[in-house]
Amino acid sequence: MVKANASFFHLHLVSDSTGETLTTIAKAASVQYPQIRVIEHIYPLVRTARQLDRVLQEVSSAPGIVLYTIVNNDLVLSLEERCKELNVPSLHVLEPIMKVFESYLGTPPIVAGQHTLDADYFRRIDALNFSMTHDDGQLPDDLNLADIIVLGISRTSKTPTSIYLAQRGFKTSNVPIVPSVPLPVSLTQPHGAFVVGLVASPDRIAEIRRNRVRFLGDRDLDDYVDRGQIAQEVAHSRRLCAKYNWPVIDVTRRSIEETAATILKLYHDRNAERNKAGPLKGGDSGE
Repeated sequence: MVKANASFFHLHLVSDSTGETLTTIAKAASVQYPQIRVIEHIYPLVRTARQLDRVLQEVSSAPGIVLYTIVNNDLVLSLEERCKELNVPSLHVLEPIMKVFESYLGTPPIVAGQHTLDADYFRRIDALNFSMTHDDGQLPDDLNLADIIVLGISRTSKTPTSIYLAQRGFKTSNVPIVPSVPLPVSLTQPHGAFVVGLVASPDRIAEIRRNRVRFLGDRDLDDYVDRGQIAQEVAHSRRLCAKYNWPVIDVTRRSIEETAATILKLYHDRNAERNKAGPLKGGDSGE
């Protein structure tokens, strides 16, 4: 259990669809605890046992509250059984409502039946698939296919932010910044994607990293959790973004939703400026 004076906690949101309903419900609950920062882990489109196994591995490495909207009974049983083993609370947030509907209508719900199969739906699904296959620097040669590219050092919420943006239909890649590793060549060449860097205070990142290392039981990551080392990583990130004129967002006190909203505002502002200026000139990446 999390101590009463804890400064943060992990919240795992597991959905067999896009997760928008679940995210909204979780937000309504978490804002009631403004003194405690919530670290969201969002897992959309979880529809197979294999996909659920990967989710449960993440829950095991960072225990916390598990909220889910899954219809498949076998997956529900597996999730609840594993959560009991881990001694973490889990809740099917729509179950009370679904039971009322099923009792009255006399028919069970359909998986993802709340989504109309229109062009917007398929656009969001395509964006989610893109973002999940381009997570943590995967497929770097495809960065020019992204709408948005999120950069940041470890534990700056790159993945949940990318998934959140994808849920809104934006193909989002996220790329880790490691001082000793050069950026993908495709990122520094001309492209049309909007690039943004995420940073946080060294104290905040150190706290999250220590928590993760503790749960993983790894004691050989001293540099990873060292505040001085982290401060250098953050400074390197800022210098890198300044070099390429990429905007930087400090996520220390921002929720995933707030970070995503800021990114989208910058993204739309950039596009509005582009439209005024006309076509890009040669060598201009738009950043």
